[in-house]
Amino acid sequence: MNSPIRIGLVSVSDRASAGTYQDQGLPALQQWLAAALVSPWEAEPRLIPDDRATIERTLVELVDRLGCSLVLTTGGTGPAPRDLTPEATLAVGDREMPGFGEQMRQIGLHFVPTAILSRQVAVIRGRALIVNLPGQPKSIRETLEGLRDVEGRPVVHGIFAAIPYCLDLIGAPRIETDERICKAFRPKSAQPPPATAV
Repeated sequence: MNSPIRIGLVSVSDRASAGTYQDQGLPALQQWLAAALVSPWEAEPRLIPDDRATIERTLVELVDRLGCSLVLTTGGTGPAPRDLTPEATLAVGDREMPGFGEQMRQIGLHFVPTAILSRQVAVIRGRALIVNLPGQPKSIRETLEGLRDVEGRPVVHGIFAAIPYCLDLIGAPRIETDERICKAFRPKSAQPPPATAV
């Protein structure tokens, strides 16, 4: 049995971290991952203010000290002066993965024209992937899962379909998904060999 992959979950919100607003980001992330992942995993949740130094320190701690292979953040990605999650994420990353941000905005544009104001980014730090997600639970689910037509066929792919293979490529633990929620894409060359009968 594989050891659980450790996933950092970071909700960035001044009001929620101060206790004046109930955080919705962490519960939304945990609920979606609990439904979508069939591999063992454990969460490292953090609720922090919109402060660049705090965000950077939290991301570094989750990856470097706690060994998270995947970190998902929610909140702080708009154009307001306190929205500093993308800057903090880029500052701690070794390499940017621009396709994630492009796809997230593409999904959002199916619903609102203001999706172009979102500044989500994704980076690789060591053997970990860090991805900024939107702040609303509905948007988190749509971004991760994608959009389907009435017959259940994908209209727009969610970003999580690419995350397991990305983790493979950077040397992180292999994860598998429930295809009813999100079918992870891997090329045929990356598929495990079929199990042999004993």
